[in-house]
Amino acid sequence: MSNPNENQQQLNIELNEEVAQGTYSNLAIITHSPAEFVVDFIRMMPGVPKAKVQSRIILTPQHAKRLMQALMENINKYESQHGTIKDAPGQDPMMSMGFGGPQGMA
Repeated sequence: MSNPNENQQQLNIELNEEVAQGTYSNLAIITHSPAEFVVDFIRMMPGVPKAKVQSRIILTPQHAKRLMQALMENINKYESQHGTIKDAPGQDPMMSMGFGGPQGMA
């Protein structure tokens, strides 16, 4: 019997120093068209009325769904180790991340 891992292709992923630093975001706006999902990551600062998109990720619907599943799996693992993640008092969790925002056009 052959080892199932023998048939898997090794993926070599490069992470350069600038990308490894990461980008802080406290707001995400998600839009979509029939062909893609667009996720804009934004950093809002207290008392500053203007915010800039820090990063934009464009995904196929299939990859967006896989990302959602991977996030849910990791949130479940996190909460099993550290307890339930609580939303800020008085904050609508769906609107704070921009869900249901403007419909994107592709």
